[in-house]
Amino acid sequence: MNYPDRETIIEKLQLEAHTEGGYFRRTFQADHREKIASGNGPRYTLTSIYYLLTAESPVGHWHLNQSDIIHYFHLGSPINYYLIEADGRKRTATLGPDLAAGQQLQLTVPGGTWKASHLSTGDYGLISEAVSPGFEYEDMCLAKAQRLISEFPQHQALIEAYT
Repeated sequence: MNYPDRETIIEKLQLEAHTEGGYFRRTFQADHREKIASGNGPRYTLTSIYYLLTAESPVGHWHLNQSDIIHYFHLGSPINYYLIEADGRKRTATLGPDLAAGQQLQLTVPGGTWKASHLSTGDYGLISEAVSPGFEYEDMCLAKAQRLISEFPQHQALIEAYT
């Protein structure tokens, strides 16, 4: 099988730079359903995006989403995920194709979890995300290093690496 290069992926999937780092494009929002109530107003029941990290933009910076997110691996090199839960517990996971090495094809991140991602090798890693209730920028917070370190000083080095 012949895999596309990152320029082809960016062009064919019509990806744009993302505020968290990497590239993205919204591919779905549940327009055919009534929006649901959330603490920040009505939201789609579900949205979905493509998300690409590249060797030139290898970091998805620390951020917190209110909604639950399921990540799906598609192509390229593995992507490492770092998660800090509200109680301070840290989790790590790697999305990638090598199941025998412990990589996962899918990762669920509950809303209210701080998250960063990193492409440590290779030219790119392509995933999709399904978000419910649907993603809106008002429901996402990019981390400020000092704020996150004051909440979770035990993870200072990891926080500094990805903010």
